[in-house]
Amino acid sequence: MSTELSDKERLRYSRHLLLNAVSEAGQIRLKDARVAVIGCGGLGSPALFYLAASGVGQLTFCDDDAVELSNLQRQILYKINHIGQSKAKAAGKVLTSLNNQISLIPLSLKLDTSNIDTVLQDSDWILDCSDNFATRYLLNQYCLRERKVLISGAALGTQGQFISFDFRASSPCYHCVFPESPTSTELNCQNAGVVSPLLGMIGSMQAMKAVSLIVSGVPDKASEMIVVDALSLQQRQFTLEKDPTCTVCC
Repeated sequence: MSTELSDKERLRYSRHLLLNAVSEAGQIRLKDARVAVIGCGGLGSPALFYLAASGVGQLTFCDDDAVELSNLQRQILYKINHIGQSKAKAAGKVLTSLNNQISLIPLSLKLDTSNIDTVLQDSDWILDCSDNFATRYLLNQYCLRERKVLISGAALGTQGQFISFDFRASSPCYHCVFPESPTSTELNCQNAGVVSPLLGMIGSMQAMKAVSLIVSGVPDKASEMIVVDALSLQQRQFTLEKDPTCTVCC
């Protein structure tokens, strides 16, 4: 565990140190934090940028895709010269140029049951920035079992949603809110579209929640979902409770 910041770190994070909500104690917690981001696309891009800039000590991030031209409309980590490269490796290069004082672990892989324990075992805070329900349900089950924090985001069309599940405390789970339905048709950005800045809004909320929980050092006992309408900038907030019929957490 770190006990102090270096002079360079005090200068880099000086705007954090001015805040009572963060202070040096909170910045040291960020330095010691180990966060994983699953998906380096539209949500993962802003989340990774802000987590790295905030001084999270270890960032693990994975994605099995390569950068395509159509990604550049919303995936702000990448530039024209990254087209054709692994998203995880390209993200690692960009984030290293932003903050070379933190540990970055880029993984070019698809998270599944065979590797999830190995990939996430060193991370206490998990950001779900994926774009499919299979990965979301997998992360939900893993974080519930290991009593870790799961911060989930999604965006489609002009609406996005943000949910945080702190399994260190009593919390409903993702399955409580979105029960699995094998007959439903899964929509995503590729087949339904998405307005670009919405991904920045939701991904930044995910990063902010992670930073807030890390610096507070206190489990979050309240589970809430926030739904954002990008065009009107209106937000709706819902308090979540466990579904007593949930087959995953009850």
